[in-house]
Amino acid sequence: MQAPEILAPAGGQAQLVAAVRSGADALYLGAQRFNARQNAANFTETELSEAVSYCHARGVKVYVAVNTLVLDAELSALEEAADRIAQAGADAVILQDLATLRLFEKRYPTLKRFASTQTAVHNIDGARFFEDAGFHGIVLARELSLDEIAAICASVSIQKEAFIHGAHCVSVSGACYLSAMLGGRSGNRGLCAQPCRLNWKSGDHPYALSLKDMSLLSHIRELASVGVSSFKIEGRMKRPEYVAAATAACKLALADKPYDAESLRAVFSRSGFTDGYLRAARDGQMFGIRTKEDVAGAEGVLHSLSSLYRNETPLVPVDLRFSLDESTATLTVSDGTREVTAQSAAPERAIHRALDEENAKKHLEKTGGTPFFVRSFAAKISDGFTLPASALNAMRREALEELLELRGKLQPHQRHDFALTAPERYQSKLEKPALWARFYEKEQIASADSFEKVLLPAEEIDEKLVARLGDKLIAQLPSVLFPESEPAFGAHLEMLAKAGLSAVWANNVYGIALGKRLGLAVRGGYGLNCANTEALRFFQAQGLSSLTLSFELSMNAIKSLGGTLPRGIVSYGYLPLMQLRNCPIKASLGCAACGQRGDLTDRMDVRFAVECDHYRTVALLNSVPLDIAGRNVRGLDHQILYFTRETPQEILAITERFAAGEKTDEPHTTGLYYRTLL
Repeated sequence: MQAPEILAPAGGQAQLVAAVRSGADALYLGAQRFNARQNAANFTETELSEAVSYCHARGVKVYVAVNTLVLDAELSALEEAADRIAQAGADAVILQDLATLRLFEKRYPTLKRFASTQTAVHNIDGARFFEDAGFHGIVLARELSLDEIAAICASVSIQKEAFIHGAHCVSVSGACYLSAMLGGRSGNRGLCAQPCRLNWKSGDHPYALSLKDMSLLSHIRELASVGVSSFKIEGRMKRPEYVAAATAACKLALADKPYDAESLRAVFSRSGFTDGYLRAARDGQMFGIRTKEDVAGAEGVLHSLSSLYRNETPLVPVDLRFSLDESTATLTVSDGTREVTAQSAAPERAIHRALDEENAKKHLEKTGGTPFFVRSFAAKISDGFTLPASALNAMRREALEELLELRGKLQPHQRHDFALTAPERYQSKLEKPALWARFYEKEQIASADSFEKVLLPAEEIDEKLVARLGDKLIAQLPSVLFPESEPAFGAHLEMLAKAGLSAVWANNVYGIALGKRLGLAVRGGYGLNCANTEALRFFQAQGLSSLTLSFELSMNAIKSLGGTLPRGIVSYGYLPLMQLRNCPIKASLGCAACGQRGDLTDRMDVRFAVECDHYRTVALLNSVPLDIAGRNVRGLDHQILYFTRETPQEILAITERFAAGEKTDEPHTTGLYYRTLL
């Protein structure tokens, strides 16, 4: 069984050194592009090679994050980035986009592939999907309870990684579009501006979207016992003292030793820490902000924490064999895999005291200032000879330096002959896209005659509605479906399938597995974050019937996509900007005060509705609707009117306007379709 590892963040060289010297078993970092922390210092091509060499010399693995969505125009740059990572000899890559999966799988199959937090692996079907797709490991969603983590870990054999300490996004990762839609800075593209940390209000309760930082150190051994084998510390934007403190504390906690919890809180926290998700205690106690007291506390511990990584830490055990006779002295150093030998000038006849094993060991075991420590020492020394201390020390230095250099020698991954093919622009056979509608409640469906397809949350569907709408009806699966809800939901969907339901709409990959298992056609939703042709091809190979593209794409990018899978877009609606498991309204006011019709206000007092998904999760909706009626959307197969709280009368008017191609005079947004996303 694999020993658990501590996986530390490295936003730059100083953080890398701090992580290694504080006891990290592995670290994760980003190159200059395609990583979810584009504003960290990150590593140039030369720095990446140096980082891998430094870490490997000290027995530490390096995982490179390539975990952003990629556009077709960037695929050649992605290939170049993959080549640099592979040439540096990194141990693994952390991926979100399915184009990156295919590229690394085919071109560099020996480079391990882990599914990023951005893929939102939050249930058994999702975990199995990524295992079957060719990933070697998954990063589990931060919203899971211990029991849910245990269930997922038991369901797959690949590596399971979980966040153990650090900042907590209030939204499920990969399902947050708040920064992109409000400011053009996409979290899925590595440029989140963190608007959730501003003063959003639930009633009179401030900072309703800001969670305390997570700290699960007191649970680390429980997590290890249920199958988590990699413990990830968040913080590629944090200072090296934070990295050192968190790494050292995790190492101690995993060994069941006391750690300095107060210094850990002081160096960075938001009103302290929370373990609410792990304990299934999703309440108001999970929320918090960075206070002036928190900032002041950090200043008091920085100097002491810097001592954790000021000097080299003895990380690598070595075995020494020393021999001395009348002609030569030889020191052989082995790390168990590699072996180097250093020799000295001929020994001298001893006049006063001959060299013995004790004295030789005293000098040769002085490995301070290096990453080595002596595991065993053996000597064979002829009587009557001696060697100056300077010669012994020189042999030791020479051997250890040579071994360090040998351990740090780059081992590039072998490249296979594969390239991402240039897309041939797709063109729908339809004169204009078919009109689909998504409804929040079945009572909103005054008439379905205007729509080719009708999407409705699965739990709003009953046998009568299946009989009434037939193949026109598509069940919308929850964007996130946590293990505690899987059995009941699965039973309901199976009942609908037996009643004649023919298709589902999946916003997360778990829905692909679930739908196919029940014999249903699967249509992909915007939440699959499909942004390039290669990802379209991947989902087509998974058997999808159609796909609704990411609404973070520009219209030019949408119309330039290739492949043959039918595709469409959302053309109208109060777009879901976040998916939250801990409802901020429930946490502050309670469900009774909301009635599934709650809202939040931002710091400008703009209202954002909150859509409740049967008390399991909620979606924060945009304050104004997306509306591109009258715009040219030819070349696509469908466009969706995504209705949320609209009345049947409003729905009828909007539908008629779209059918006629008439623009609206009401407040609205055209989203990112006609803007440049950073």
